[in-house]
Amino acid sequence: MENSGQVFDVIVIGAGVMGSSTAYHTAKRGLTTLLLEQFDFLHYRGSSHGESRTIRATYPEDYYSGMALESSRLWEEAEAEAGYRVYFKTKQFDMGPSDNKSLLAVISSCRKNSIPVRVLNPDEVFEEFSGIFQLPEDWIGVVTEFGGVIKPTKAVSMFQALALRRGAVLKDNNKVIDIAKDGETNEIVVFTGGDGKYRCRKCVITAGAWTRKLIEKVRGLLLPIQPLETTVHYWKINEGHEGKFTIENGFPSFASYGDPYIYGTPSLEFPGLIKIPIHAGRPCEPEDRTWAAPKAQVGVLQDWIKGRFGDLVDTEKPVMTQSCMYSMTPDEDYVIDFLGGEFGEDAVVCGGFSGHGFKMGPVVGRIAAELVESGRAAGVELRHFRIGRFEGKCKGNVKDFDDQVKKSH
Repeated sequence: MENSGQVFDVIVIGAGVMGSSTAYHTAKRGLTTLLLEQFDFLHYRGSSHGESRTIRATYPEDYYSGMALESSRLWEEAEAEAGYRVYFKTKQFDMGPSDNKSLLAVISSCRKNSIPVRVLNPDEVFEEFSGIFQLPEDWIGVVTEFGGVIKPTKAVSMFQALALRRGAVLKDNNKVIDIAKDGETNEIVVFTGGDGKYRCRKCVITAGAWTRKLIEKVRGLLLPIQPLETTVHYWKINEGHEGKFTIENGFPSFASYGDPYIYGTPSLEFPGLIKIPIHAGRPCEPEDRTWAAPKAQVGVLQDWIKGRFGDLVDTEKPVMTQSCMYSMTPDEDYVIDFLGGEFGEDAVVCGGFSGHGFKMGPVVGRIAAELVESGRAAGVELRHFRIGRFEGKCKGNVKDFDDQVKKSH
């Protein structure tokens, strides 16, 4: 069934944060845009749902900081257009052993990118955050002003609303089963379940944890993007201390380097609770999730929370857990590239965001829109994100510090 005979300038496949942002940016450029989602809009099966995501510019790799700063500006531009907030600013606080290679690379990257950074000893950290964080003697704290929390489901909804306002067509419960090139017209044909068929000149694939399967079907190319199920834990702040953990009180978004990498956000979405999970997960296909919190993680988190916050937080057990998907690449760097093959530069892939992509939604959308509009994207070095870096048995970009995300089996 050919749908209406319309040929869209761009079809975007997958309506998480990357696809919804891309649809907004293509529609904003005057390109006729169709955004397709296999499930309901704002569903909970992927990587773009929930109540909070961290935004930070502190990266060991020096090619992400500029993207994060641009994304921060673009979040604010989109908020201004929508008329409501999804981004709540605070400081970013990174901590860990003073000899941790990743943390030292974060400091170096900040300096290289002219991001003001302060390196504090444990006593200075205690003073900076009013006695909330207690660090071991051989740890350091790293403070930057570019931190904060993004409300993800609300943010995705915002981009979809703005895309609609700009004239985009949005369709959910339309699972893409194949994509082909029409040799006669040079158009791309997107096939959906139930004999649906849509035509476009350019296509952007932002399918999250389903990206690998779709690319393999469409191009016979096996991208090393491994879906991973991760768990978010919320802990109860002990009575009388709730205000200390809020943005209003100067509490930061934070990350603790080492084994394991632990992160958290201020108490915001659930008053009296604080989100503190491990940056880790279990490799699995998106259809094979357990939706359960691994017991082993809880003990590690209890010890960490007791060590950092003493008796300010109740560590008896997490009061709430949520399941989420990561899409891991071997080097934990993104994939943003042309699909190639018969599609050449007419199709763009954005995936493999490896558990640190949500904050970059606005800038990835801007990049994808420019790639389909003109074939090149300004102001960003895409060589780190090429598909070709995995050719042969190559593991991608070489780094001299450890992986951040731990994979359990």
